[in-house]
Amino acid sequence: MNLTVRGIRYNPSDETRAFLDKKLEKLHFAEDYLHDLDIVITREPLGQGYHLDAKLHFSWGTIKMVSYDCYELFEGIELIADKIEATARKEKGKIKEH
Repeated sequence: MNLTVRGIRYNPSDETRAFLDKKLEKLHFAEDYLHDLDIVITREPLGQGYHLDAKLHFSWGTIKMVSYDCYELFEGIELIADKIEATARKEKGKIKEH
């Protein structure tokens, strides 16, 4: 799985990347069919918090988008990691049913 982390009006620090890697360790079950994971962290102007977008690219061509708005960055990373995991499990279940 290729992980890409970008920031808009925000420069992701090494601490942020390490925390994100730690939270995404629970995606090991999806490494066979989740090719790319693109995460964009946008800092909202005027201190309104952060907007996180994650784009999941599956091996069968499906692309899913997950978003979350938060005031605390690390809280948002935890919650978007949970959303990413749920989306990957749901998509895997759809493929198994067919």
